[in-house]
Amino acid sequence: MGNENTRVGEIWYFALPVPYNTSSQPIEITDVAIKRVPSGIKVLEYGAYHLEDTGGLPLLADHGGPHTPDFGKLKNYALKPVKVEAGKESDIFYLAKLKITAPPKEAARWCRFDYRQAGQAYSQTMDCEVELKVAK
Repeated sequence: MGNENTRVGEIWYFALPVPYNTSSQPIEITDVAIKRVPSGIKVLEYGAYHLEDTGGLPLLADHGGPHTPDFGKLKNYALKPVKVEAGKESDIFYLAKLKITAPPKEAARWCRFDYRQAGQAYSQTMDCEVELKVAK
């Protein structure tokens, strides 16, 4: 996933993988993060939004773009743990709001999900990647 025509100062939204609970017990996601954020990209915040509110999963969207949801007007579910039932895919997805501060030298990669299940805390890292290149 990526874009080769970005500019310094632009803001982009990157959707993390949609949580899917393959276990037989519900989970509550408590935190998410992109583990490797290169210099040139700053994570401004993480949010969690309902797929119906955004008209589907915006994998990569530019702030103010014609097809980009106005996330500031949508309910942000990240303010409390997001529950995912056993054996189900979540209707809520997580999103990183990224600002390009300088030409990034590499892609942002690896998405970490922290969650609770049956009173225990866990952390799982999944492969994800977004490459934002500044246009020359």
